[in-house]
Amino acid sequence: MSAQAKLAGRRRLTQAELDLIVGSHERYLQRKPGGRRASLRFVHLGGLNLSGRNLSEADLSASVLEGCRLVRTKLERADLFGCDLRMADLRQAVMVKADLRGVCLRGADLSQADLTGADFREGKVAMPSEKSGLDIARHEQRVGEVDEANFTGAILDDAEMSGVSAFAADFTDCSMVGAKLIGANLKDANFSGALMQGADMSGANLENANFAGAVVVGMTMEKAKTAGARMEKVLREPTEEAASKAPELLERAQANQAWCKTGGKEGAAAKLDGEDLRPLAGALKGMRMTAMSAKGACMVGLDLSGAHLQGAKLEDADMRAVNLRGADLRGAKLMRADLTKADLRGAYLGPLPLGGREISTDVTGAKLRYVAAQTANLTLAVLDAADLRGADLTAAVMDGVSIKDVDFRQVQGFEPPKEEPTEDEFGPLKTPVSIEDAAESGQ
Repeated sequence: MSAQAKLAGRRRLTQAELDLIVGSHERYLQRKPGGRRASLRFVHLGGLNLSGRNLSEADLSASVLEGCRLVRTKLERADLFGCDLRMADLRQAVMVKADLRGVCLRGADLSQADLTGADFREGKVAMPSEKSGLDIARHEQRVGEVDEANFTGAILDDAEMSGVSAFAADFTDCSMVGAKLIGANLKDANFSGALMQGADMSGANLENANFAGAVVVGMTMEKAKTAGARMEKVLREPTEEAASKAPELLERAQANQAWCKTGGKEGAAAKLDGEDLRPLAGALKGMRMTAMSAKGACMVGLDLSGAHLQGAKLEDADMRAVNLRGADLRGAKLMRADLTKADLRGAYLGPLPLGGREISTDVTGAKLRYVAAQTANLTLAVLDAADLRGADLTAAVMDGVSIKDVDFRQVQGFEPPKEEPTEDEFGPLKTPVSIEDAAESGQ
């Protein structure tokens, strides 16, 4: 046992010992014989690997997990009270309703982690005596600390972060709907592009924080320190004009549906370019809106699940967090649209047969950051220059898709085909020479 571990009063486990305990815990979760709930309280696990394991409901309170690898680890409802998770790798970890009171996550990577309903509040942490270890321990109040942590693309909906210290933390493109950050230290934090509807930042220190492009509808900042805070292009509540126009816009959508149902005899394709459609909320769910035009429209958070949007013109539309699950988008024009954190699971973005030809769905230059596109059909779609950071394409159909200038390094579930060597890279391709030909020519 190291001197540091002795002073901390925590027994250091080996990887082999930890694997045995976790294996037993996983059997416990599966209700299999020999299973036992993991009790890993006051132990030293620094630097060990728990990636991909299931530690849901485990008790790891007051343990040291500094520098641990916990990529895609399941920690749902786990007790991490007072843990030291500095510099831990928690990418895509599932920490729904985890107890993180008094935890230290300084410098940790929690990008794309699911922290829905997690509790980061202040906690009373046991501090062992340097001489007697845990035999004699004092208790001290400790605020949750996530200074300089990386939360890009994470889910923090309804998380309790009141009083937390998150100096210079990165919350870019986070979903923080309904999160409570009352009195938190958020100085120099980055919230650019974050979805913060209904978040409560009352009394927080927001000095020099960056909210550029964030959705701040219903966000409370009463008595917060905001000196130097950047609020460029934030998306606020719909205007009174937009709210009053909603019935008219709904009538246009309904006319589009009638146009589809009657083969063009009634109604007309809807023209919704540049409109704020957010007041319609879920009114367009499942609606038939083939060939509708909503170029540059604000559609943040709309429920368009199951909608018929074949041939729709959606260029430059703000479609962040839109629910398009099971929607038919064949032949749609989505160039430069912002679909960050949209739900495209089971959506159909294949080609649209029209007049004896097929029109591909065009998503050129669109933002598809952290989009959920599992089982989506993107056959022959044009994704050139699209931003797919953090996208999940697991089991998506990608036959014939055009992917020029797309970076797939942070994409899940899809491995782009390797390109054939070109003359520019390796010089002119040569025809293979047989041994017999070489002998005759003297090569």
